[in-house]
Amino acid sequence: MNKSYDVRFWNVTVKKGRKRPYALRWRVGGKVQTKPFTTQELANSYKSELIQAARRGEAFDIESGLPESMIRAALSVSWYQHARDYVDDRWGKVSAKQRISIAETLTAVTVALTANHKGAPDSETLRNALRRWEYNKNRREADQPAEVAAALNWVRKASVPLADLAEFEGITLALGACARKLDGTPAAASYYTRRRRVLYNVLKYAVQRKRLASNPIDGLDWKPTEEDGVWEEVDPAVVPSPRQMTELLTAVSYAGPRRGPRMVAFFACVYYAMMRPGEVVSLRETDCELPATGWGRLMLASSKPSVGTEWTDSGEYHDDRGLKGRNRRAKRPVPIPPELVRILRDHINRYGVAPDGRLFRTERGGVLLPSGYGRTWHKARTLALTPAEEASDLARRPYDLRHAGVSLRLNAGVPPTQVAEWAGHSVEVLLKIYAKVIAGHDHVWEARIDDALGG
Repeated sequence: MNKSYDVRFWNVTVKKGRKRPYALRWRVGGKVQTKPFTTQELANSYKSELIQAARRGEAFDIESGLPESMIRAALSVSWYQHARDYVDDRWGKVSAKQRISIAETLTAVTVALTANHKGAPDSETLRNALRRWEYNKNRREADQPAEVAAALNWVRKASVPLADLAEFEGITLALGACARKLDGTPAAASYYTRRRRVLYNVLKYAVQRKRLASNPIDGLDWKPTEEDGVWEEVDPAVVPSPRQMTELLTAVSYAGPRRGPRMVAFFACVYYAMMRPGEVVSLRETDCELPATGWGRLMLASSKPSVGTEWTDSGEYHDDRGLKGRNRRAKRPVPIPPELVRILRDHINRYGVAPDGRLFRTERGGVLLPSGYGRTWHKARTLALTPAEEASDLARRPYDLRHAGVSLRLNAGVPPTQVAEWAGHSVEVLLKIYAKVIAGHDHVWEARIDDALGG
């Protein structure tokens, strides 16, 4: 560390229009440091801590601008310990789905941020120990298998200091880990974005705990490379056409004498209303406007994503939550075509609803599980598709029906802003995800331009 006792502080300045408009500037040995804050009080508080360190006669590091005491505090905390502290801080404040996202992100980054150390466990054991035990507060204190305990003991010793992430090599290594799934395969852009957001908040927490001077992601000009493998768009090859969708929904009714017919309306909602499966599971009769003729409307208000019993406070397999990316009381209106209105009316007339008003449930009244409706969908694909289509990625997952519903509206000329609102996306995300689908219909737009030009 290059030290200096030549330290000077300036008054906090404000630059309006910025997320963190209050800036503290100070100089150490001729090098000027700047740190932004959201409020003037935070900036002055941080300045006070630096001044107190200078008055105690501490040397300051010229490169980071920090006094020795702050640097020692940062070096004394490992990335692993800080990540564990973050889990404990956030556990009671977030949904079960967010808990999983945090655990997956921290697992990927922790595996990447380990120094060479003897006795390393195999990667699968280490990932399992971190994701399902150490970064799951519900299970952390439970009896651990011997291999899990050994893996966690190893990573405690092998984890690099949190301070390493203040360096370019450290933070880019962490971001690179966010760009790959736990099995090492390329991650989708939305997956990377979600992980990057988690990592940013973990480092923001480090700043709040005064373990880092600033968030190293701020101002960092770095994006995943082709080697990292992040991909963005929906592949048009997975999106079924309207004709194929009609055949698939018909096939669902034959995919089992009892389960199949009950599931037609479920998959129809994913397609015609662009709903996430968890939103369909939570759909209630009171959410539906189903006129005898014409278009209807769904007023979506909640979701029941499948997360696993170990991640929920209730011990239930599903988490009860609001719509994705919105506050708990937000609702999302979605107009639905007459085809879906008819299907839902028939479903309610035939099967009724659960005591709590849910349209979809198992034969015994339970909540639908992905494994159950996944098997039904697998059978329907076999019945509806040719052998070549079945072997392809066409409509391989129920979620691909949502892609088909969004693509249908975009290709019909509905403005992206409107489609995004109905689907529960931001416009930016929608345009990124469906870029290839839109690009594949250039002939449609060319014909419309010809008509407009009188050609």
